[in-house]
Amino acid sequence: MAVPKLNYCPGTLKEGHSSYSNTALKRVFQGKKVSPILPYDSPASNEDTNVLFTENRKRMSISGVQEKFSVLLEKNKIRLIEEGEQGQYILKPIPNVGKNASQMPANEQVTMQIARQVFAMETAENALIFFKNGDPAYITKRFDVKDDGAKWAQEDFASLAGRTPQTHGEDFKYVGNYLELFPILKKYTPAYTVESIKLFKLILFNYLFSNGDAHYKNFSLIETPLGDFKLSPAYDLLNSRLHIDDKDFALDDGLLPPNLAQGKDNEQFHVLAEHAGISKKQAEKVIKELTSKQDAVLTLINASFLDDKSKRNYTQAYQTRLKKLVRL
Repeated sequence: MAVPKLNYCPGTLKEGHSSYSNTALKRVFQGKKVSPILPYDSPASNEDTNVLFTENRKRMSISGVQEKFSVLLEKNKIRLIEEGEQGQYILKPIPNVGKNASQMPANEQVTMQIARQVFAMETAENALIFFKNGDPAYITKRFDVKDDGAKWAQEDFASLAGRTPQTHGEDFKYVGNYLELFPILKKYTPAYTVESIKLFKLILFNYLFSNGDAHYKNFSLIETPLGDFKLSPAYDLLNSRLHIDDKDFALDDGLLPPNLAQGKDNEQFHVLAEHAGISKKQAEKVIKELTSKQDAVLTLINASFLDDKSKRNYTQAYQTRLKKLVRL
């Protein structure tokens, strides 16, 4: 695969850029002039490179099926960390699982950009980046690492709920329903009124964009400079339907516990909001926002680095869910 000729910024997806735009460089790379081409071949394409990445993987403590590597920014170059170094970024190359695997980096990048640019959601900073042989990778800036290399405290909802393979089985992060996230959020965040709306919006976004892998570990709390906790910036957002045949909701019971799961999906979101202590007016405001910006969403999908077939499938999945949410 050759390095693609860039007509869109691989960070913001703005047209007319043959490299990262100034906005992308500022958000993702501290304003340094970073090349969108990595100084490595992709791990799967080069035996020597594969050894380097295998060593790096041993230093990663972030769980998940998809391979993730720890990299840092040195001057204006992205490189793999060495022993004892703190990574500033997570690099996710094309995985060796799922269908249409080559589209996964672009899928995650455009979904994250839609969340941030169209719906003003706080997300982990991110971009696409390319190996020397042209393979794309998703790169995201770690929001739990301070400028001095120290780390903010962060806990995912599985840990906060005391869920482990020993207590809830091997599929512990998929057990239950999304309403159960809100009491956890209320227990650990002082600004629950604000944070609960952000969590509701994130759950609704995951539904709208067919993220069927939004499990307990994909929601977390992050320490603030005041020493308390808030909902972490959104991460791991993508349309999972492009890669696996999954359900509408990642959690086994779906959106709500069985005794409350009555009616169509859009009606269940109102029930979720009510039981989470979110007013009807606030819930309707979030739903209206996420269902009223179709043109902006389609613009980013069309500007993305997805191939044409994936763009069509992504758009179809989005519009199908959109109709379900706006149906009265």
